[in-house]
Amino acid sequence: MTDLETRAAPTRAGALRRAAPALAGYVAVRALGLLALFLWSAARDKSAYTLLTARWDALWYVRVAELGYGYEVRLANGDVHSNLAFFPLLPWLERLVAAVSPLSYADGGFLVSLVSSLAAAWGIFAVADHVYGRRAGVCAVLLWAILPVGIVQSMAYSESLFTALAAWSLYAVLTGRWVTAGTLALFAGLTRPVGLAVVAAVWVAAIASFARDGRAAGPDAPDTPPGSGALAGPRVVTRRVLGMVLAPLGAVGYVLWVGHHTGKGPLGYLDVQAGWRNGFDGGWAFARFVADKFTSFPAALAGVGLIVGVASVVWLYVTGVRQRQPLPLLVYTGVVTALALCASSYFGSKPRLLLPAFPLLLPLALALAKARMRRSAAVLGAVAVASAVYGAFWLNGSGPP
Repeated sequence: MTDLETRAAPTRAGALRRAAPALAGYVAVRALGLLALFLWSAARDKSAYTLLTARWDALWYVRVAELGYGYEVRLANGDVHSNLAFFPLLPWLERLVAAVSPLSYADGGFLVSLVSSLAAAWGIFAVADHVYGRRAGVCAVLLWAILPVGIVQSMAYSESLFTALAAWSLYAVLTGRWVTAGTLALFAGLTRPVGLAVVAAVWVAAIASFARDGRAAGPDAPDTPPGSGALAGPRVVTRRVLGMVLAPLGAVGYVLWVGHHTGKGPLGYLDVQAGWRNGFDGGWAFARFVADKFTSFPAALAGVGLIVGVASVVWLYVTGVRQRQPLPLLVYTGVVTALALCASSYFGSKPRLLLPAFPLLLPLALALAKARMRRSAAVLGAVAVASAVYGAFWLNGSGPP
């Protein structure tokens, strides 16, 4: 990988033109998914728009936007579901949209999701293009669009917003824009708890840059001409440090505020999550959940599918390591994957929680980029149709994808 401080990036207009095929393909795939959802919902006499904006987490975000924090539901078993579990950036944006337009909070969430999904697709292209080239960038965006849980990208959820902030923060790191990277990491930390993955990527990349500077300035370092970029100047170092300082402020600030609000100190947010029976147990509860599937034959098929799915995620990550993906991508993906797979509850949501881990798709994108275009288009088209049908089926069922 080229030096983070010296790698040039295209202008904004040029970058948009370069990303245009990827964005056009993304819009086409998502339009197909929404069309399938609206047709399926109409056949079942349901409102597709309600499914996208007024179910599950979307309702909790709207309540935060409308009522602020403090709303909770006490269940018969003693669990307390508090809206403090939901980070504030999406509700803030919903409230902003409602304040400057005739749209409702739910409408605002849908609009933010649509805009954010396009920004996320562009950010994913920028990262993949920077690392592997334009064709791999297009393939990475299309792969992200056709994921079986891709319909979530169009829901009034925070996944699209978070992925957009994470992708562009990672791109800023890769191109040496440390203050931008830290600022975007700050906002990612205000969006979802997994914003810590973006913070970790910024910090590890910055520390690695300091280490390179130390080696370049060591007594055994070869002579380098002035302006070569081998050793960062004071201005770059200052901006790098500022990016590191900014990065954790969002996540840490919200967690500390929750602790103060609940009167339970810095660990108050963990108590809020415990009320939802959610936590981090290293994957033990998920392993027991998978093992329980093998108690009957029909469920055993689902158990096999879960094992294959987890193995595929691990294989993609290992492949990324072998292909020498940039360190910030590996750190970010590793943290997102670990938090998703090792959470102790909401096992059916794990594929959705993995949605921001887009660097997992880069090995597949690289393989598609090297294949014949006709073959790649056929594969992507077939999976896009299957994904659209799956999203429509699942949203009209009993739970989110």
